Amino acid sequence: MLAKILGALAGQKLASRNNKATGALIGAAVPIIARRGLGPLGLALGAGWLAKKGYDKYQARERTRAA
Repeated sequence: MLAKILGALAGQKLASRNNKATGALIGAAVPIIARRGLGPLGLALGAGWLAKKGYDKYQARERTRAA
């Protein structure tokens, strides 16, 4: 509930002078969208980060073997 109110206030501030109601509605929807969409996005980003760390470790190990 508090996230919707804060999102509406932020959306209202971001909207132009003529579209304050539209900005408030968009701002109120942002927490709902973030709750649904950021979970899978965070999981994908975390998996990518782990894959990069593993690849970097593999490259470092190969460089020490070649030297």
